[in-house]
Amino acid sequence: MRCEVHRMSQVEVDEPGKRILLMGNEAIARGALEAGVSFCSGYPGNPASEILETLAKVAKKFNLHVQWSVNEIVALEAAGAAAAAGLRALTAMKNLGANVCADFLMTVNLSGTRGGFVMVTGDDPSAHSTTTELDTRNYARFADIPLLEPATIQEAKDMTKLAFDLSEELGVVCMLRTVTRLSHSRGVATLGSMPRQKRVAEFSSQDMWTSGSSAIACMFHGLLHEKMARAQQKFDESEFNHYVGRENTDFIIITSGTGWLYSLEAVKLLGLQDNVGILKLGTTWPLPKKLVA
Repeated sequence: MRCEVHRMSQVEVDEPGKRILLMGNEAIARGALEAGVSFCSGYPGNPASEILETLAKVAKKFNLHVQWSVNEIVALEAAGAAAAAGLRALTAMKNLGANVCADFLMTVNLSGTRGGFVMVTGDDPSAHSTTTELDTRNYARFADIPLLEPATIQEAKDMTKLAFDLSEELGVVCMLRTVTRLSHSRGVATLGSMPRQKRVAEFSSQDMWTSGSSAIACMFHGLLHEKMARAQQKFDESEFNHYVGRENTDFIIITSGTGWLYSLEAVKLLGLQDNVGILKLGTTWPLPKKLVA
């Protein structure tokens, strides 16, 4: 099959089915465009910076609002407001940025969203390009929001689009976690179609965006738990989770993200395909318990 190499700005190519070489962060940006994103915010920091840079290059063509915010909590708040108004919104940051915006994250998870709302965190295992190995997946557990972890360039694009759809369907912010080895690697992705209809931000006098008072906090938490139960049902059947190996193998590796690729390589090099099975999870919170069992 033929693969063509394009510059970053060519994520705007509108040829469904075309295969192009993309960096991981470019693939995330492309997935956001295919999902119909309207508002993009963030704070620069490795390994996530190129997501906003890529979207900024095509902002005029697709009528996007793209902004670097003064910090990560402002970026998340701005995107949350856009999503509350019915727009699809994305915010991107490095791992430490999740610390900065945690206060708002722990309330917007309860207040919910109208438009698709995606928070992308760029982690850095082994501290290749930053000073810390902070694992932002813990924030998905703290906030009780869906978490997606792509393993390949194609999944980086496709999971971003899924995150928007899932967020809008459930009415809750979704987290997409990438890592340096994915964000700054390159691979081939097959393009999907671009949306033709643009959304308009709308607020109603009946809207009440709040995380609840102490008197009704249990209700908001109950609703969030119901959303997560629905997410778990979807994750148990997700195409991004799959098993490779014998049905009744003696040893199973359960892995996610780029760890899946390392596992595949190690099992192959050691010649253990007949003895070791690999369960790859792309949807890691809520854990697809039935699938794992």
